Amino acid sequence: MTQPQITRRGLMAGAATLPAIAATPAFAAGHAAAKPIHRTFRRGSFEVTTLLAGSRLVDEGIQNIFGMNVSPEDFAEASAANFIPADRSQFYFTPTVVRTGSELVLFDTGLNASPMKAALAEAGIAPEDITLVILTHMHGDHIGGMTDDSGALAYPNARYVAGQVEYDHWAGTDNKGFAAKVKPFAEQFTFIGPGESPVSGITSVDAFGHTPGHMAYMVEDGGAGVLLMADTANHYVWSLAYPDWEVRFDIDKAAAAATRKRILDMVAADRIPLIGYHMPFPGVGFVTAEQGDRFRYIPATYQLDL
Repeated sequence: MTQPQITRRGLMAGAATLPAIAATPAFAAGHAAAKPIHRTFRRGSFEVTTLLAGSRLVDEGIQNIFGMNVSPEDFAEASAANFIPADRSQFYFTPTVVRTGSELVLFDTGLNASPMKAALAEAGIAPEDITLVILTHMHGDHIGGMTDDSGALAYPNARYVAGQVEYDHWAGTDNKGFAAKVKPFAEQFTFIGPGESPVSGITSVDAFGHTPGHMAYMVEDGGAGVLLMADTANHYVWSLAYPDWEVRFDIDKAAAAATRKRILDMVAADRIPLIGYHMPFPGVGFVTAEQGDRFRYIPATYQLDL
């Protein structure tokens, strides 16, 4: 039998027929990815599910977002070394659900309620099933799905937890998203600080800098853990790999860089997987420490799957 010949042209033609899953076009806040998808793995007896609640392509002004304090030449060199274009980026929005056995915990609520509900439905979860919502911080892409179109809470049976420092900061501003999505429900929140456990097996971690009260969360059961780093790093190369590179979204850029180094050093040394809200979906990976205060992100493949 004659073996078929594989050519570059044939490969490219085949690739053109594959469905686009995560790489959706640029969209206004609230548009979901073409097909919301999820990924579930286990840490001890806990089930951890990441949800693709949307994605966005940005193809202009990239160095006004990432690497603001480095030269265009250095930015282009680092991009080329990692096989990514220097002039565009794909953003992912990835809330996480943790099923502890007694609680169903949602970390962050996405851009708005509609794509979140679609992503949850793909994972077999109804909004009414959520028993606890934890906000890592109060940027719009994390609190936008707190309420539905009527202004009511999207998770009516849940308790709510957020950082006290974070809430106090935004309460002193005129931020419209905070005023609409969080402040009206302040009495339903429990406010905590670093090192506290809103649920057994889930502990808040100081990750200040991105916002004044930004927190990560360690999820651990049976000696197996995963760190939800939220927005500690916003891009797997231009932020995580180069922690000193300034990111426009970081309110305190020096503190954010120091936090990145501390958090990434910890997960690299302890070989703990992490989940990043804006990492390439499914948002789960590992980190190794490299020379010169740099790090390398290694996406998880099948090693954590159920």
